[in-house]
Amino acid sequence: MARISLSPPRTLFYRAMEWYSRRTYGKVLDPARALGHNPKVLRSDLRFELAVAKWDRLDADLKALAVMASAASIGCSWCMDFGYWENRRRGMDVRKVRDVPVWRESDAYTPLERDVMEYAEGMSATPPVVADEPAGRLLAALGEAAYVELTAMVAVENLRSRMNSALGLTSQGFKDHCEVPGAAGAGAAGAAR
Repeated sequence: MARISLSPPRTLFYRAMEWYSRRTYGKVLDPARALGHNPKVLRSDLRFELAVAKWDRLDADLKALAVMASAASIGCSWCMDFGYWENRRRGMDVRKVRDVPVWRESDAYTPLERDVMEYAEGMSATPPVVADEPAGRLLAALGEAAYVELTAMVAVENLRSRMNSALGLTSQGFKDHCEVPGAAGAGAAGAAR
């Protein structure tokens, strides 16, 4: 249960955000509802997320795996729930999305994808533990621009996941509405995220 009310004051700005969220996601996102208690924080977060969405040097599937591996290692069930739904909606392989919390035991991933998830987990540790060897392989495989974007995406997900976890936000039921046979109740949201 959330540690903060998810019913902030319904200012004009907040109502506009509600409308956009319902139109885009089918419901108002709990992180936005929580941040709505401080309009300056909400406004800054929305501007930041819109800017992040324009980053395009890193392959979308690699970006998704990095974000979800970071969220899984931090333990943000809201981020895993939303990430599952978002990436399935985008057409990502269900097995790759589902197996993120157990990626080391899964045979669904390429060596590059494994390096991305190892890097994301290492960056998400406290303190960060980034090994030179996989980082070097990533830099060689991705190039500098995509490597910087990967690093920034993991840092962004750390912000999201740590904030959502601290606010007590949990799964919002996005995964249950995936149009994937057998997706509800299985996979990342139920597997330690």
